[in-house]
Amino acid sequence: MAQPRSRRLKTLFGAGNFVAASNDADPAAGAKRAVELARKAEAEKITGLFTADLLQLDPAGLAGTTGTQEPIIALAALSQVTSHIGLVATVSTTFHHPFNLARQIGTLDHASGGRAAWNAVTSSVGEENFGETLLSPEERYARATEFIEIVNALYDANHRDAAIRGASGAIAVDPSKFHRIDYRGRYFSVEGPLNIPPLPQGRPVQFQAGQSEAGVTVGARYAEVVYTSQPRLEDAVAFVTELRRRAASFGRGHNLPLVMNSFHAVIGESDQDVARRLKEKHERIDYEQGRLKLADMLGGHLDLSGLPLDQPLPDTLLPEVTSINRRRGRVEIFRRYARQGLTLRQLIIEAQETGHWSVAGTPEQLADALEERFNAGALDVISLHGLGNPDQEDLLLNGLLPELRRRGLIDSDYVGGDFRANLELPALPDDRTAYDRAKSA
Repeated sequence: MAQPRSRRLKTLFGAGNFVAASNDADPAAGAKRAVELARKAEAEKITGLFTADLLQLDPAGLAGTTGTQEPIIALAALSQVTSHIGLVATVSTTFHHPFNLARQIGTLDHASGGRAAWNAVTSSVGEENFGETLLSPEERYARATEFIEIVNALYDANHRDAAIRGASGAIAVDPSKFHRIDYRGRYFSVEGPLNIPPLPQGRPVQFQAGQSEAGVTVGARYAEVVYTSQPRLEDAVAFVTELRRRAASFGRGHNLPLVMNSFHAVIGESDQDVARRLKEKHERIDYEQGRLKLADMLGGHLDLSGLPLDQPLPDTLLPEVTSINRRRGRVEIFRRYARQGLTLRQLIIEAQETGHWSVAGTPEQLADALEERFNAGALDVISLHGLGNPDQEDLLLNGLLPELRRRGLIDSDYVGGDFRANLELPALPDDRTAYDRAKSA
């Protein structure tokens, strides 16, 4: 029998895509499917829905369909057809403004009754659409630091009772309880106050994604949940150890930040079925396209054409991480794979999972893998895949999730009234106390 745990592994699914396809008989087909998947996830007591985002078209098809919808609008729609599940929007701190973001995510928190979160990313692509040159990783994270500080200050500055509902049902606001922040930084100047009344959650839950040196520091300082790619258990343990060490140096406790991984699983009914599914998956790979995808994982400037598939990459081809201006964490993962002697074919196979944790097995074997990482203290939140996939959904909903519940690993019901409580995050400090302390620092 599973031993009782002080907290459980929290679960996320990707939000469905609202986009209408050219061959849809009903232009609302995408929206209806996204709603159906969200309701199905909530019926399974999944903790939250997550949206990724890119700010450019991907003409080479290296990133799939990521970026085909705007995350905040999609989640706002889903907030009206769900009641408990959290809503996580990925937002670029490089190509957005903190005041606008604070209003948008703040409104989402009100619209959803306290279920909003945002995942701060610094973006490695898309600068051509904003008339800008991509900043170095260090500068992008310096900008992200200001961005997060401003958003938090805007939320913290207003009194909790700044808005009152009258007998008529209308909202009345007290302007004296909305406060300026007068932030002056290198990248932003924001006077305030935020013209959104205080949020049901106080602040939306803060996710952050980034594995470079500067990215880990930002996550350790500000994030409540850090999204990281850690394909190997030993790497995951090392990452969380360093992350929490840095977090402690910023005076943070309560085992913050929580650590989130994406779990790319192939689920089969038996060992033979797993082997068959894995073989078919590998046979579907276009290895010529795969060379491009692997080059993208290694920084995007390699020519891998003509190299033999069943030999390792020459070490001289591998870029120095510091020479890369985007996704350095991903480059480090694939440099490590290459230096372990993986062949080009094996590297292309790994590139299909873009450096994320990938496991093939029966529901019991996948549960073993999740339990091992959770018990090692290297995993707090897991993004699962397979919902809406006809080949995997039944084994996910009727195999893996019940096995995880049987072991007491995941929640069988929502445990709180908002997303922060369902993630079992510690309570925020009193908003005015935190704001006044920050102003006097």
